[in-house]
Amino acid sequence: MLPQASGAFRLFRFAGIQVYVHWTWFIGAYIIYSRGAAYSSPVWQALECLTLFAIVTLHEFGHALACRSVGGTAEQIILWPLGGVAYVDPPNRPGALLWSIAAGPLVNVVLFPITLALDWWSSIHLGQRHPDLAKFIDEVYLINQALLVFNILPIYPLDGGQIFQSILWFFMRQSTSLKVASSIGMAGAAALMVFAFFNGSMWLVVMGIFLLQRAMLGFRYARYMDRPVSEEGGPPPLPRE
Repeated sequence: MLPQASGAFRLFRFAGIQVYVHWTWFIGAYIIYSRGAAYSSPVWQALECLTLFAIVTLHEFGHALACRSVGGTAEQIILWPLGGVAYVDPPNRPGALLWSIAAGPLVNVVLFPITLALDWWSSIHLGQRHPDLAKFIDEVYLINQALLVFNILPIYPLDGGQIFQSILWFFMRQSTSLKVASSIGMAGAAALMVFAFFNGSMWLVVMGIFLLQRAMLGFRYARYMDRPVSEEGGPPPLPRE
């Protein structure tokens, strides 16, 4: 289940988009903050957590602003332990969906050379004199890289899976494209859970369960789309994130 604003705290509003942080985010932040003594001072660990928060927020604004640029609606972003959710509703055409989803990872693509250059510079000039700062810059680079790589995996409903679905939509019915993408998403989520289990990563296990649930919902919604218009019932509209 996706996080709702009813269980979240308001942070700020920008360009008509309200940003919330869900109460469960603080649990995730605490886990990150207390995971180990990577720095000589806990202040750097807190700063790393806030930087992750900032990068995820920028990623979600990429989705929201891109959706608005093609005539869609996007009014809220909610941050939670599994990342962020930009509630976007692009026009019902493949190009609009493709741009709305692809703009999120593109934010990380833009940040990649910047963080890479900073990491290279700090490894040469800061490694011995300011080890905590050098470590922090290295972690920021790795965080952005990890978010980019993970998000573009072709596992629906990750950005990569939704991009894949929108591309398929150019060549087949919308419902068929969603069935294909969500089927691959279910297989990918199951593989992720197996990988996470044998590697002892509970966070990835939880992420796999979430992705599996969302992929199954996507498949059910695709079947609902194939029903005759006269038929009633079916699942609620499928939110894009």
